[in-house]
This record gives sequence, structure tokens and C-alpha cells, in this order.
Amino acid sequence: MSDTEDHSDIGTHRLNAPKQTLEDAYAEPDNCLEIDVINPETHDLGKKRFTDYEVKMKTNLPIFKKRETSVRRRYSDFEWLKSELERTSKIVVPPLPGKALKRQLPFRSDDGIYEEGFIEERRSGLEGFINKIAGHPLAQNEKCLHMFLCDPILDKKYVPGKIR
Repeated sequence: MSDTEDHSDIGTHRLNAPKQTLEDAYAEPDNCLEIDVINPETHDLGKKRFTDYEVKMKTNLPIFKKRETSVRRRYSDFEWLKSELERTSKIVVPPLPGKALKRQLPFRSDDGIYEEGFIEERRSGLEGFINKIAGHPLAQNEKCLHMFLCDPILDKKYVPGKIR
């Protein structure tokens, strides 16, 4: 090359990428993980009263054996998952929505932790929590997360480990 040649167009031409079809644009993404916490139900068993939530998962991530699951979980189950992840993994676990201890005091004029507004606020917080956890690549390898999302009954005496 001589010093008089023009190099102004080198590296500035467009790449010829294939056109995206409508099917491609609206197809399920390669890595999809959706978790919804929905359908809260309050159960009244004599002196025992509690609310549980449906946790629905839909994914195409190969680490999960099942593509779709639906389990019911109580707030205490979310607490169990949080403590297991803190104990067995190296990830920073986000906080759960608060325990609302003041709402559990007797002689309240409202329904306390069983009030619709509170249940919805807690449901939303639990959904945010589980999505942050499940979206973390290191957490996706934890046996306790898979149990939480997929097993109808949690075996809290399980042996911690990694999913491979």
C-alpha cells in the first residue's frame, strides 16, 4: 500500500445480518425463567391460621428437570429457603418482606396479617424475592432451590448439594 491510498471506509461497512422473522421475534427466548407467586389462600385450622401461595415456574433452562411446576408455599417455607441458601451457597441472599410482628398482636381492629392488602403486599414481596434468587446462576445449582420450586412437599431434612 502506498501512502496515497484512501482507507477511510475500512471498518465502517455494515454487517449483513439475516433479517429477523416474526416467528423469531415472538418465539420463546433461549433462556426463559418465569416465576409467579399467585393465588394466596388463608387456611383456618382451629387455632392455627396461615396463608399460603401458589409458586408457579415456567422455564426452558436445562438445569431444571421440569419445564413447568406449581407448588404451594407458606412464608415460613420462603424463610427456610433463605436460611438454606445463606448456609450452603456463596451468594448474597436478598431480604424477605418483613414478618409484620405488629400485625400479629392480639386485640387489633383489623385482620392483621390476614388482611387482603397485607397479603397482596407480602405476595408481591415474595415474588420479587424468589425471582431474584432463581435468576442468579449460582443459586440455580442449589438443591434447596430446586426442591422449593418443584417438590410438592419440602424435605427439610435433605442433604444439601449442587444440581449438575
